[in-house]
Amino acid sequence: MNITSTKSSPSGRPAEAVTIVKVGGAVVEDEAQLDRLLKDFAAIEGRKILVHGGGRRATQIAARLGIESKMIGGRRITDADMLEVVTMVYGGLVNKNIVARLQAGGVNALGLTGADMNIIRSHKRPVKDGVDFGFVGDVDRADGDALTQLLDAGVIPVIAPLTHDGNGNILNTNADTMAAETAKALAKNNEVTLIYSFEKPGVLRNPDDNGSVIATITHDDFARYRADGTISGGMIPKIENALAAVDAGVSRVIITLATAIDGRHGTTVTK
Repeated sequence: MNITSTKSSPSGRPAEAVTIVKVGGAVVEDEAQLDRLLKDFAAIEGRKILVHGGGRRATQIAARLGIESKMIGGRRITDADMLEVVTMVYGGLVNKNIVARLQAGGVNALGLTGADMNIIRSHKRPVKDGVDFGFVGDVDRADGDALTQLLDAGVIPVIAPLTHDGNGNILNTNADTMAAETAKALAKNNEVTLIYSFEKPGVLRNPDDNGSVIATITHDDFARYRADGTISGGMIPKIENALAAVDAGVSRVIITLATAIDGRHGTTVTK
């Protein structure tokens, strides 16, 4: 995956390939899977970024503090109390543990939220159809130039699923969306591969058969699979993010098992 790009970086020289790996909260909670993923991530050649979730850990910590976790359609309602929890858990506990483990593996990692270096700015999600998600952010922009400066310096960003609104407020933000927006911002000057890693080997034709991985998905494929019910639930927004990323210039998006992030497995989403 260490490819020389025909695009140019802000410095004017050809930009190297960038690999962005997003790891979900279920993998973060599984020590064996997380250990394997971090070792495989360390082995990826060239420039790279890790974006992580951590929802399950946030739910556990909130319960210990007597704070109820409320979800709608799989999305967390983030009131003021829950915002404190996710800020501590995502930006602190989960992020810094991952950074420390990557440092132990020889990776010069730097833990960030969207507020750090102003890399990802968002706005508070408006109330819609009577549903108020609270302090949840929808991304406005990611700063590809700032991230490129870090990559130029040999730093590996590890990004927690928190953004800011520019007015001093932290917002809980979907990690899949953050990974896609980061990939799109970097794709302007880099050859970007975005890898969504989770607990399944890819997008499955049959959710009960891990051998039924769909090798490639395009816009037309997605429309067909969504219409016939092959793709449903939480996989829909993941593929929508993936298609938006390739439309914006990301070279490819791969959806794969957390223990198979070498770019040769899973489902590839392309134009």
